[in-house]
Amino acid sequence: MEKYFGENVPKLGFGLMRLPKLSDGKIDIEQTKEMVDLFLDAGLTYFDTAYVYDNGESEKAAKAALVDRHPRESYTLCTKLCAWMGANDEKSAKQQFYTSLERTGAGYFDYYLLHALQRSNYKIYDEYHIWDFVKEQKAKGLIKYYGFSFHADSALLEELLTDHPDVDFVQLQINYADWENPGVESRECWEIARRHGKSITIMEPVKGGALADPVPAVQKILKSANKDASLASWAVRFAASLDGIITVLSGMSNLEQMKDNISYMKNFKPLDEAEQAVIRRAQEALKVDESVPCTACHYCTDGCPKNIPIPEIFSVKNRQRGNAEFRGKREYVIATEGKGRASDCIECGQCENACPQQIKVISHLKSCAEQFED
Repeated sequence: MEKYFGENVPKLGFGLMRLPKLSDGKIDIEQTKEMVDLFLDAGLTYFDTAYVYDNGESEKAAKAALVDRHPRESYTLCTKLCAWMGANDEKSAKQQFYTSLERTGAGYFDYYLLHALQRSNYKIYDEYHIWDFVKEQKAKGLIKYYGFSFHADSALLEELLTDHPDVDFVQLQINYADWENPGVESRECWEIARRHGKSITIMEPVKGGALADPVPAVQKILKSANKDASLASWAVRFAASLDGIITVLSGMSNLEQMKDNISYMKNFKPLDEAEQAVIRRAQEALKVDESVPCTACHYCTDGCPKNIPIPEIFSVKNRQRGNAEFRGKREYVIATEGKGRASDCIECGQCENACPQQIKVISHLKSCAEQFED
């Protein structure tokens, strides 16, 4: 494989999508500051946010916890333009870039992405002339590297990289659970990106937290191999061990997660052959797992006419599957309090069009209604 521009970037990135929250639902800025400081003190530098994360609060948190407190040259910052969410026309889509600059106060972005391209939305970026717009900002020095984050099949990735050969990097969902998953095609997408000579940032290495607490069969395999290693460490190190990786993003939500990730990524060592064999056994064990592959990105809930908390409902379903004594109905009531229930779904399909994992949301909601509602 050829060299890539991000080979000297520390292999752990701080994803600002799932920041710690206070009891009122707002981002806990003080804890976020502590996390940022620990991250930088460990020699790590890459921060990732987006215009739409937490309705813009993530970018504001980046300013308060990072930009206002640390020299600009001490970190790199990535954000994203989402032309299919929060934008009604070309003008409002392009305005996201300027709003992100204002929210973060960063002055420029080291990395910039067209957000979450998939079959249902990728043409909007052409219709709104976003590719050319982003290249214009790069020419002005407001962006150093640009690319796109991707949630679709490998054939579309091949098409996009062929049509846009000047992108600097791509952001892909890669984890050991999805490596051969036909609904995600992690391996195929990684191979295509490398054939095109593109550097890669990795998202969802722990699959929305699922691989930090995998099914019991997988836990047994990993703990038998190394009782001292956290379950999440196997997933993050698997992703970071691949060729062509700029960094692996971890959406850390508290100080404990930050400390754990730093413990094995500050001085990162790729998986050796024995550890790779352990991962292969874990992958085999996952083939019988029937959990809903939801990563809790919440793209499905934006615009849901019934305000159904889909990721929270699926979380209840997944935990019920793994623990026969889990009080699923009670947890379901808590998850849906003041919101729509699974049975309220009118099958409009907007959730399935938005879902990066191509989950059959409507079918799973029907199952949840049968399982948890009287």
